[in-house]
Amino acid sequence: MATFKIDTSTAVVFVVVPPAPKVVNKQTREIAIDRETGARMLTVGLTIADDGEANLYTVSVPETGISEGLTVGTMVAVTGLKARDWENEFNGQKRHGISFRATAITSLVPAPARG
Repeated sequence: MATFKIDTSTAVVFVVVPPAPKVVNKQTREIAIDRETGARMLTVGLTIADDGEANLYTVSVPETGISEGLTVGTMVAVTGLKARDWENEFNGQKRHGISFRATAITSLVPAPARG
């Protein structure tokens, strides 16, 4: 399957759904693991606005690439965002789509000072 890099350098990106574990099996509640690092995978809902258009993307990210404090409305930088087409068959039905993955999602808001 083809993979495409996505340039967000001119976009405004913010969190609309906070990080949550990426479930690969809804029946067993098994959490996805990054094959390269062994880290748990999370999904984050992002709105990416650029050139007068905004879209919602669900992005998978290794837990190690998520900065602290990502809440709804947090402006973020996205590192290594890629889109990949996929196709599978489940119960005789073919499904297809595009998945999004990033290396890191980092808050652009400074973390509060610790006491």
